[in-house]
Amino acid sequence: MSSMLPALAIPAFTAVSAMGTGLAATRDALHARRGGLAPCDLPGMPDGIWVGRVPGLEEVALPEALSRYDCRNHRLAELGLRQDGFAEAVAEAAARFGAHRVAVVLGTSTSGIAQTEEAYARRGADGALPADFDFTHTHDLYALPRYVRARLGLRGLATAISTACTSGARSFLEAQSLIAAGLADAVVVGGVDTLCRMTLHGFNSLELLSRGACRPCAVDRDGISIGEAAGFALVMRQEDAPPGTVVLLGTGASADGHHMSSPHPEGLGAIAAMRAALVAAGGLPVDYVNLHGTGTRANDAMEGNAVRAIFGTGVPCSSTKGWTGHTLGASGALEAAIAALCVEDALVPGCLAVETPDPGFGVDVAVENRAVPVRRVLSNSFGFGGSNCALVIGHA
Repeated sequence: MSSMLPALAIPAFTAVSAMGTGLAATRDALHARRGGLAPCDLPGMPDGIWVGRVPGLEEVALPEALSRYDCRNHRLAELGLRQDGFAEAVAEAAARFGAHRVAVVLGTSTSGIAQTEEAYARRGADGALPADFDFTHTHDLYALPRYVRARLGLRGLATAISTACTSGARSFLEAQSLIAAGLADAVVVGGVDTLCRMTLHGFNSLELLSRGACRPCAVDRDGISIGEAAGFALVMRQEDAPPGTVVLLGTGASADGHHMSSPHPEGLGAIAAMRAALVAAGGLPVDYVNLHGTGTRANDAMEGNAVRAIFGTGVPCSSTKGWTGHTLGASGALEAAIAALCVEDALVPGCLAVETPDPGFGVDVAVENRAVPVRRVLSNSFGFGGSNCALVIGHA
């Protein structure tokens, strides 16, 4: 499916992950090739796994009026909203268009599951969850956009997207539809997902967790490292943004339904999503492909096949999950922010800790940073159930 909707300007964006808090820290980590993965310190987890944890979330306080939303996921969202003048940019948009004309569309896959895990550990002798557990304002998928809308003082439409690991990227497509339909003049998009035991145990049961830091695209890759992140962007019509603003040039999505947890081996759904995004962007070439690149044997091989089918060996590609881990429903939003930084900095970030890329991919996998002109980036996101999404980000 190609959105075939008008391109949108991205006048403000921000990101928080294990690689850094805010764009300056994220940019510095990319250039210095300093990853944020570390051994998992959660009790009861499998030996040898690494995660991308955001430090200091325990000290982040929500506004007192919104304290009922308190959970790890919303603390991470709060930390993200405080960075890079993002909340101030949204306030300016609300003053310009009206608070009721700024929508909120956010992706998440785990939402506040960690809060439910903590409440379950405190259940009473009768098995009942503690009285102070507030599912609606913490765990529920809609709690995230509801919190962000309230925190930013907005009154427009708010909705959650939960399409597994494409959630954060998919929020950009939904924003295009809302603006094209006249339901909003600007949209806060993005994704937030935090570490929880359920996710770690689940991926471990599928035998997909790497022992050590993940190594996407490596010939000896052995699985994923789970991370947590918050990524936000403000999008609006190009004519409403300052000249020179980075632009969402095109979006594409598909659902191949090949398998609940395994990608189509030939990447048919991935190819469809990438082609749709390129068509929506006017068929323009791209200078860098930010791979979904999780580090599993099957996913990376599939994506190599898909990228080769479209670009051959002519476009450099890499995965940035070696810096952050796989941040699930936030990954598409986080990597959209990284794509924008790559455009601004003329940077192709080479995969971390990869000595030998898998020769079976047959594509140009960057393993060291390259300082080259980057006008447009194709950013891929693929999820369980055959959900596929691609974004083209660059200059108009």
